[in-house]
Amino acid sequence: MKTIINAHLILTNYTKEFKYNWQLAAPVMLGMLGHTFVSFVDNIMVGQLGTAELAAVSLGNSFIFIAMSLGIGFSTAITSLVAEADSANNFKNGKSAFKHGLFLCIVLGIALFVMVFFAKPLMYLMKQPKEVVVLAMPYLDLVAFSLIPLIVFQAFKQFSDGLSMTRYPMYATIFANLINVLLNYILIFGKFGFPEMGIVGAAYGTLVSRFIMVAHLWWLLTKKDKSRDYVTQVKIFALDKLMLKKVVNLGSPSAMQMFFEVAIFTAAIWLSGLLGKNPQAANQIALNLSSMTFMVAMGLSVASMIRVGNQKGLHQYFELRRIAFSIFLLAVLLAACFGIIFFMFHEHLPKLYVDYNDAKNLIDNTEVVSIASKLMLAAAIFQISDSIQVVVLGALRGLQDVKIPTLITFLSYWVIGFPISYFLGKEEAYGSFGIWLGLLAGLTTAAILLYIRFNYLTKKLILLNTNP
Repeated sequence: MKTIINAHLILTNYTKEFKYNWQLAAPVMLGMLGHTFVSFVDNIMVGQLGTAELAAVSLGNSFIFIAMSLGIGFSTAITSLVAEADSANNFKNGKSAFKHGLFLCIVLGIALFVMVFFAKPLMYLMKQPKEVVVLAMPYLDLVAFSLIPLIVFQAFKQFSDGLSMTRYPMYATIFANLINVLLNYILIFGKFGFPEMGIVGAAYGTLVSRFIMVAHLWWLLTKKDKSRDYVTQVKIFALDKLMLKKVVNLGSPSAMQMFFEVAIFTAAIWLSGLLGKNPQAANQIALNLSSMTFMVAMGLSVASMIRVGNQKGLHQYFELRRIAFSIFLLAVLLAACFGIIFFMFHEHLPKLYVDYNDAKNLIDNTEVVSIASKLMLAAAIFQISDSIQVVVLGALRGLQDVKIPTLITFLSYWVIGFPISYFLGKEEAYGSFGIWLGLLAGLTTAAILLYIRFNYLTKKLILLNTNP
């Protein structure tokens, strides 16, 4: 009985943080889920046009995902720096971190647009289905340009998160996403007198909504006392070399961490394309569904980064470790629930994306659902690994430890994960399911190694501060 009571007390030490962790993470989750839900609606709408169109959106977005990973990953430097400054009540450092981060995100957004625009011809060299490439080209032009407002939005979002004002990016995201869904419906199918533009209409919806998203978040932040002085009278070109260097040194490895992970999922899209348009469409379905649950883990990752950054600023390392482990525990519990849902409904969820009443494409649609339902089993298994690695990575960013985690992510995804995906993903091996086995291996390796790194660093910090 005594053992049970002690175990309960130890568990309570972590679960008592669940409420605040959830309050901090929930707006981030909802905002990110908003992005993914729009992608979900886009895929359903585009799926009604045919499997080639769905595969084209998947191929086009594969280039965008790589660029986004660099921009979003880089912008996380703003959160950790602002969170540390906020806990220390240092407005000057906080505004400097935001201003320099915003400047670098603007430059990076423009650079990413140019990079994607000139990378389009690579689609012809990747042995992707020709009909898919032809459809993807005009779609990619517009979505590539939307990277500029998206990365600028990330600068404002990460700053707002650093101040623990996680609700306002959520509001801006939800508002913009509602506009996106409406525009997609009108432009994809040609409603209310507008021309029927197909997947190009979806690209226009994305572009317009991202500009609105930036403007709305900036407006919200100017209305709040805590953030108003940060986001107004920003002398964007009055730059300090030391702060620029600090943001770059922290942001660049973070960008590469996210790049290595997103790139292996992008490689899964390309490897699926080698198997044909139906496997590629099935991969897009499974990827879109698993992205929704990943956004929940991403919300907890941001909460982990904020709270660890706050405790680092206060030099309270015992509390830092306890709070971080409370977030890890919550992430594992939620991931287990998602894994069970994916397992139970693996045959039903993919059917949401295709039209079984379309007699012309019935054979293709049936094959897509059959492949996607198997991929959902792999997605169910890696829910816990995926959640652990992203939440622990957030905690490490809060500690401003970025270089070793970058090496860990490269090793996990590209030395271990990708070779497995490549060899098991061949048609004569396990096909699409083999590709996802490689993803599972990479995520699991990353989760284990990143946890070991966090455990080592926090114990070291505690030891150094208890034995000066």
